[in-house]
Amino acid sequence: MDTQLADLLLTPAEMTTVDAAAAASGIDSFGLMLQAGAGVAAAFLRHYPSARRAVVLCGPGNNGGDGYVAARCLQDSGVAVAVFHLGDPDRLKSDAARAFSGWSGEGAPIEAYQPAGGDVVIDALFGAGLTRAVPEVVSAVIVRIEKARLPVLAVDLPSGIDGRTGMVLGAAFTAERTITFMTRKPGHLLMPGRELSGVLEVLDIGIPARIVRRQASGKLAENRPEQWQRWLPSSGQETHKYKRGHLVVFSGEKGKTGAARMSAMSGLKAGAGLVTIASPADALEENATHLTAVMLHGIDRDAELLDWLKDERLRSFVLGPGFGAGEKARGFVVALAARHLVLDADGITSFREDPAALFALFAEGETRLVLTPHEGEFSRLFPDIAADDNLGKADKALAAAARANAAIVYKGPDTVIASPDGRALINTNAPIWLATAGSGDVLAGIIGALMAQGLPAFEAAAAGVYMHGEAGNRAGKGLTAEDLVSHVLLL
Repeated sequence: MDTQLADLLLTPAEMTTVDAAAAASGIDSFGLMLQAGAGVAAAFLRHYPSARRAVVLCGPGNNGGDGYVAARCLQDSGVAVAVFHLGDPDRLKSDAARAFSGWSGEGAPIEAYQPAGGDVVIDALFGAGLTRAVPEVVSAVIVRIEKARLPVLAVDLPSGIDGRTGMVLGAAFTAERTITFMTRKPGHLLMPGRELSGVLEVLDIGIPARIVRRQASGKLAENRPEQWQRWLPSSGQETHKYKRGHLVVFSGEKGKTGAARMSAMSGLKAGAGLVTIASPADALEENATHLTAVMLHGIDRDAELLDWLKDERLRSFVLGPGFGAGEKARGFVVALAARHLVLDADGITSFREDPAALFALFAEGETRLVLTPHEGEFSRLFPDIAADDNLGKADKALAAAARANAAIVYKGPDTVIASPDGRALINTNAPIWLATAGSGDVLAGIIGALMAQGLPAFEAAAAGVYMHGEAGNRAGKGLTAEDLVSHVLLL
């Protein structure tokens, strides 16, 4: 398998154009179905050698055709096979009809299936192209299989998952393993599709790489270093602290300073040449007690901030962690509108009553703003987008990025980073134990440090999310935010 193809991400619509282009080039589409079905059968034999019976659930389209081919291959290999179909198989068309005609065994309606011990289920019902809720009869079978705790091998994508969004359409199988063809789909990476797909294997069924690549827009991809690594600063000897950028993190009031220090320390670890905490006067002593390498500067009012901003070496800013939501935060953001800013936590919440006022500040020119909302914060800034059930997470992040002229880090187990220019990346390297208090403060500091070093907002956000995940993996289970900071490394 071409590893570059395995790393690609194609929507179901793009994969349909790949299939059409392959057929137009003279490739036998039924031959591709034979390859796909044989690959599924091989995976079954490899992973379930002790199965008593292969139960193949075949749908009314080409996914079902793959299932009939797999059933025939398994039967030829001496495996006991039972086929259950959705709809009338005599009404199948084209390649799926040919695949059904090659199946010499019996079949029964899907509602007749009753799980038995030793069954391994091959889900060949719908695949990645499903766009509406599964029929009730399929939902009932899914429930029976889950209650029986039978392993499921999904063909392309567990049935019930939207291949574009990863969302569950009514009900969905929980697969132990999934075999997909040529490339992954967004639904394999976005939750809950990622979790429901189990172990994913990408199978090359013989479509030339040039045809696959031609149809890939590249607008939606996995967040990998090759997407942004060229923007990272070089490690040349001719550098100094100001070349590596000056990051400023705003501190909260006395008693609420820890989050800002977490952001500042992570920014220092992520390569910023200088990091300063801008602190209220009443919190200067508290911050000074805990800091050595990070500098301090007293800031209480908008006028003081505007005066300080005359220093053009102050390159990027983080506002939000522990800062407090309200008028002061809004005033500071207004002062920072011409600079590169990571707005997180309380900074985001400060604009919940009037998000448009925030967006207007950064509407013109290059993308200077990075917003890092979790689910609740996203709903405060983009309530209509968040409530649109027709949009998946990547769609929502892209719509938000376009509206705000900002790089959006839509946080979660499947964090999506989106750009106003239509690019989006899905992050996959973050361990579940990153969900801990202070983790987002660390992320904000990393992103701020990368912008201070000259990375554009989107690339800084994407690299920051990836580095944050790697730090979590190095720190291991049970980490605290302090542990996380100590494991931050500039790639």
